[in-house]
Amino acid sequence: MSKGLPGAAGGATGCAIVAGLCDSTGESIGGFLAKRASNSAGDSAEAKVKSAAKATQRRTVAPEDDPRAGGRAAEGTADGSAAESAKPSMQEVFGPGGFLEKCMLAGFDRSTVGADYEYRPAQLEMAEMVHDAFETHHHAIVEAGTGTGKTLAYLLPAICSGRRVVISTATKSLQEQLYQKDVPFLQKHFAPNLKVAVMKGRANFLCISKLNQMQDQALLRGMEEMDAFRQIKDWAKLTETGDRAELTFLPDDSELWGKLDARRDTCTGKNCPSFNPCFVTGMHQRAQEADLIIVNHHLFFADLALKQDDFGSILPEYSAVVFDEAHEMEDVASDYFGRQISNFRFEELARDADQTLRLLHLGTPSLLRKTQRIRERSRGFFELFPPRDGRFSFLRNEREAFLEQNREAYDALATSLKSMETEFAALTNKPEELTRIARRSFELRQELAFLFESNERNFVYWYERRNKGVFLTATPIDVSQILRERLFEQFDTVILTSATLTVGGRFDYIRQRLGIDHAKDRALPPEFDFPRQALLYLPRKMPDVRDAGFQAKAAEEIVQLLELSQGRAFCLFTSYSQMNDLFERVRSRVAFPLLLQGTAPRSVLLERFKNTEAAVLFATASFWQGVDVPGEQLSCVIVDRLPFAVPSDPIVAARVKALQEEGRNPFAEFQVPQAVLALKQGFGRLIRTKTDRGVLALLDTRLQRMPYGKIFLESLPRYGMTHELADVARFLNAKGDSRRLGAHSASPS
Repeated sequence: MSKGLPGAAGGATGCAIVAGLCDSTGESIGGFLAKRASNSAGDSAEAKVKSAAKATQRRTVAPEDDPRAGGRAAEGTADGSAAESAKPSMQEVFGPGGFLEKCMLAGFDRSTVGADYEYRPAQLEMAEMVHDAFETHHHAIVEAGTGTGKTLAYLLPAICSGRRVVISTATKSLQEQLYQKDVPFLQKHFAPNLKVAVMKGRANFLCISKLNQMQDQALLRGMEEMDAFRQIKDWAKLTETGDRAELTFLPDDSELWGKLDARRDTCTGKNCPSFNPCFVTGMHQRAQEADLIIVNHHLFFADLALKQDDFGSILPEYSAVVFDEAHEMEDVASDYFGRQISNFRFEELARDADQTLRLLHLGTPSLLRKTQRIRERSRGFFELFPPRDGRFSFLRNEREAFLEQNREAYDALATSLKSMETEFAALTNKPEELTRIARRSFELRQELAFLFESNERNFVYWYERRNKGVFLTATPIDVSQILRERLFEQFDTVILTSATLTVGGRFDYIRQRLGIDHAKDRALPPEFDFPRQALLYLPRKMPDVRDAGFQAKAAEEIVQLLELSQGRAFCLFTSYSQMNDLFERVRSRVAFPLLLQGTAPRSVLLERFKNTEAAVLFATASFWQGVDVPGEQLSCVIVDRLPFAVPSDPIVAARVKALQEEGRNPFAEFQVPQAVLALKQGFGRLIRTKTDRGVLALLDTRLQRMPYGKIFLESLPRYGMTHELADVARFLNAKGDSRRLGAHSASPS
């Protein structure tokens, strides 16, 4: 694992700034960033860093006055090498009249960046901070709100660093946005030789070997699946990536894709006849050659967890990481440093074993009985868990009692796995595919034993029943020590950025939860004029959220607010039961089209909302973040109550208990900060551009009555604030300024 040196193993060469600008068509002249020529073999990586650090600064000049325009070397240089080492400051890139502004205005796609592009002080400040972190090798935490332009503010310094940098985003859709929007812009205007790779989990890619094996097999069910298979077969001949994201016709829950994807569980690696043309092999090769590697948090922490267990790695070596949407790091890291089994994993093992045996013509009655026994015994075992949906603690005494009562079923399940492994081991000349399945079976037995028989102090044990799934999980109570040792002490430059990292203007919470001891931090000023653009409505006469009359009064407030906003609203809730109850109370009292989470996939609901006039969406946690609806289509966000995590949730309860045992105040140090960040995320759905306007409504009077309410208000932007519906009406109707309504700031100075 490389610790901060440029040109980390894998062949990535650094990028140095060269002094090119854009012409009137927006085309790059000579390139702004270009691959640094390889130094002699004797040059160390450290020397390259020092050489880059000595690069000269220069004043911005107009294209016609720039001696480097047209690719010419600067006057006074014999071969242009001085020009290639020239390294303008971030001020010259992001400042007023700088390279970025010139390129944007010269001819960048107006559908992506409007003609009103302007210099943003916060973007420059962030770029300088990130650039300094890369140059001087330290960690940085930057809170940057929507509209800052934070993507370019970390991408350009990352490219300039001459180091292989991993960019980790919250979701695959954000990965695609970076790769399809920001990277082409950088390559066109700044870095023509920039190499970028997108890496996703193997299940996102087609397995060529499986596709070939299935062509003449009777493993397809029904005409619909056969038609989809034919389409995938045709697509496989054309696609360069094999990425499932290209298959717009394939449903999210397609069972066919599970038979064709390239999951590690069924991969034979270099022994596979399709190893060279394999799409996963291609992805890894592109990553080995890349300057920037774009991943999502799930893949990043899956890789970090593999490194911890000495199981190799997914990512090539890199020297620095940027986490976008860094507020999600703790939850994702907790998933990947934990342990989990489910009835689905046993079903998938049996299914893959069956399918592999049939494809290899080894499906003897004896072997197929083994896989069927796994299926039967896992179903019997998981049916022993209570039928009610939800998440429940599974403490040591509860697990011991469960095993005492159900020891026979537990042992039978473990024995069925062991029996299949033994039968596979007895085969002569057994194929690599079966060796892999036997290894999966062994690992599943290990996980089963850990979840029922271990008592690790830093883990909380719990189970969840969700629809047809039963999940048994051990989650780290505290990931700060893991991340401190595995991430922040292993790499000398880690950048964290998000719109929601501070609580009361401080980074203490995120630092403690993630184990960041040494980092520079900065909360950047917002780019939006919140007092003019947003009005926070806090009704005075609401019952307490625990009062039996709260739901009826909340429905009344929602109806009135929707009438004033003419629909065009998100109604966000902290639980499905509250969401469903208020949806039923409101639906017959308004004429607007109402959408309800759970009635269609998230992406479908979001598209319907965007394309339906006056639509109203009732939703829970998954719509509190990562949703972007700019413009008047979303003019009101209504939140029913402060988003405190459910205290009975096993993970929350364990973390609260751990803080109590340390003599700390879990409510002040954990529960309130967590709710503050969630509320900031929910409210962040409303104002997405400088022309957006709208009303934020919070129906929970605890914000005004309880002492901790001040922390929430101090953490929110300086919205105009009112307690009167009349002010809401005037603000929405007059398209006015909350300051003219006599409203005061929601965030005290």
